Amino acid sequence: MTSNLPLISVIIPVYNRDRYLAEAIESILAQTYPAIELIVVDDGSSDRTAEVAQSYPVIYHYQTNGGISAARNAGIGLATGEFLAFLDSDDIWVTDKLSKQMAAFESDPNLEAVFGYAQQFYSPELDETFRQRIRCPEQPIAAHISSAMLIKRAAFLRIGVFDPQLKTGIDISWYISAIEHQIQQVTLPDVVYRRRLHEKNSGITERHHANERLHLLKAKLARQRANQSSSIQRF
Repeated sequence: MTSNLPLISVIIPVYNRDRYLAEAIESILAQTYPAIELIVVDDGSSDRTAEVAQSYPVIYHYQTNGGISAARNAGIGLATGEFLAFLDSDDIWVTDKLSKQMAAFESDPNLEAVFGYAQQFYSPELDETFRQRIRCPEQPIAAHISSAMLIKRAAFLRIGVFDPQLKTGIDISWYISAIEHQIQQVTLPDVVYRRRLHEKNSGITERHHANERLHLLKAKLARQRANQSSSIQRF
């Protein structure tokens, strides 16, 4: 019975990922937590994404291509759950992700968001040249990003939606806003999702700029805090 369980709306934004989408969807449908509403937002795909998505029990929504932020935000608009979760269309959740995160909420009602660890892996079709060029960390890493997050809907809306103007650093920007809003969070020591490394992964093309983006965003946060402190002192 799931009627007494809080509903989790899971949003998959997808653009031309028919090769990986089925595995992402199946990892959600295999969750040990049963009260799930799965929303797939097709961000203008021209491949078999629609066919793959609609072969599963999902809420399918098609829109003109607007980027991953716009797709996630559209999914939020369709969501009816008390909790929100996100999964990129080329990644995979572990089967007990939501169960473990919901258990954390049950143990601390004041929590607003629960994160976890990510384990990266090479997509099976990759050749040795790619594997030598792109290193795949063996150890899991703490992941304060959307695919590793479960958040109360009310808390997410208090912080704000994903910035549709950004093409990179979307999760970092949102997480800094969450910190600014003093989100009550915890990071579980468990791997909650597996991040796929493949040739068209946006993270691969952007990874050389990741440290620079993080540095700039941290500096922005420091300046905002300094300005807030200065305003309080003047008042």
